[in-house]
Amino acid sequence: MKRKIVFATGNEGKMREIREILRDMDAEILSMKEAGIVVEIEENGTTFEENAAIKAQTVAAAAKEPGIIVLADDSGLEVDYLDKEPGIYSARYLGETTPYAVKNQNLIDRLEGVPDNKRTARFVCAIAAVLPDGQVVVTRGVIEGRIDYEEKGENGFGYDPIFYVPEYGVTTAQLSVEEKNRVSHRARALEAMKLELEKRFVSK
Repeated sequence: MKRKIVFATGNEGKMREIREILRDMDAEILSMKEAGIVVEIEENGTTFEENAAIKAQTVAAAAKEPGIIVLADDSGLEVDYLDKEPGIYSARYLGETTPYAVKNQNLIDRLEGVPDNKRTARFVCAIAAVLPDGQVVVTRGVIEGRIDYEEKGENGFGYDPIFYVPEYGVTTAQLSVEEKNRVSHRARALEAMKLELEKRFVSK
């Protein structure tokens, strides 16, 4: 029987990435909505890792099905010139319902006149898993880059159109889905989590 993994998100873009990255795991991967879990999550941690663990533990406590694995992520953008803003507040930056086109333009405006070498930034992702026995495992993935001068690309979401990766010469929104799912912060954190789960024989 396939093991069930519930991912604590309702974000469809994120779920597509997660399913693609974890496609070779012998598991059924469900969103909270698909698993019928409705719960308020209070993200009051001070790090990506703490918030990911809070999400995963809250959803695991609300899940009525025994034996499932709950995964949650907390991710965001750190801009060095802005003292690592927006950081853990990336999703809530300028308000949760504010379009990312507005958020992205705000960051570009705040970096006006700032040269490339001081526009350094990174995407950070922490993934937390709550295993069936209650054990919590956390992994982290990072991709380094800089803030571009305008939005470019259609393949990503969120801050992807302004996050330029010098190694590839494009923004993460200009990477193909396959490339992004290989090198993104979420891909790296999920790959590390996959290894952790396999080590514990829970992916079998």
